[in-house]
Amino acid sequence: MDLGIGGKRALVLASSKGLGHGIAVALAREGANVLLCGRSGDRLENNCKAINAEGKGRADWIWADLNDENFVDVVTKAAIEKLAGIDILVNNSGGPTPGMTEDMTAERLETYFISMVSRIITLTNALLPGMKTQGWGRILTVASSGVIEPIPNLALSNTLRPALAGWSKTLASEVAAHGVTVNMLLPGSIATDRLAELDTATAKRGGRSLEDVSAERQQRIPAGRYGRVEEFAATAAFLCSQPASYVTGTMVRCDGGAARSL
Repeated sequence: MDLGIGGKRALVLASSKGLGHGIAVALAREGANVLLCGRSGDRLENNCKAINAEGKGRADWIWADLNDENFVDVVTKAAIEKLAGIDILVNNSGGPTPGMTEDMTAERLETYFISMVSRIITLTNALLPGMKTQGWGRILTVASSGVIEPIPNLALSNTLRPALAGWSKTLASEVAAHGVTVNMLLPGSIATDRLAELDTATAKRGGRSLEDVSAERQQRIPAGRYGRVEEFAATAAFLCSQPASYVTGTMVRCDGGAARSL
């Protein structure tokens, strides 16, 4: 299938590794020109070299930290200077540290709300006018399956990411007539460093081995295994595509059937 995004300009947040990096690669392989963003300059530079070596979509990068109060200004300025605007915005952020609800202090809530929710919304608002003017845009926000089925020991994530779900659904209805789609993509257990971190925390909390925790979690997934970054990224690329122009206001799961809710 031709996804129809050759030459489109894409900004992918938190793309130095993991899901963000996978999405950037998938979009570039469809011919999109991608701007990678994150806190590891070495990784971002190497990622861009690898993408550019494939000879399809081109890649560039910027250093930007969602915790930085100047994040939105830095990223929007770079988007104009390097790509002359953005057609596809992939909102993505690292997850908060594991913990129970009683670990949620006011300070931690505020800190993570700013980096996981507030900056995402503010950046989207800054880039949205260009999409509306040209009559075409894609806004995809990567969240977590905890939005629909809270995950044990991830109280902060379970609390904050649903705020993005409400915002995303509301925004979708406001901009659909402008040719802009707004969707969320919810990863289940995808084999990334983040998943390894969560499995390690679970093992430590229960005094068990990492291998046992990983095997048990995979047994609970109907697909019987952890997902691959490439599988997740392919789903993201479709949601950012031209053929997906009538898909908006949705939350798409990529979890191997793990979520038990309808």
